[in-house]
Amino acid sequence: MTNLAARLCGEARGGQILVSRRLYTSVEDLVEVEPLGELTLRGFARPVTAFNVLRVRATA
Repeated sequence: MTNLAARLCGEARGGQILVSRRLYTSVEDLVEVEPLGELTLRGFARPVTAFNVLRVRATA
């Protein structure tokens, strides 16, 4: 997972947070995201589904 996180960081623009589907499913109630589709990342045989984190949801 560390390698995936590093690759997603390498794809992100300044101030952007990209997460994988696996991480998103763990935090989907806490954040709003926009799907980016599949990214081809070095070191991965298959494209990786990525999401751009837009904001943290307000908690009550």
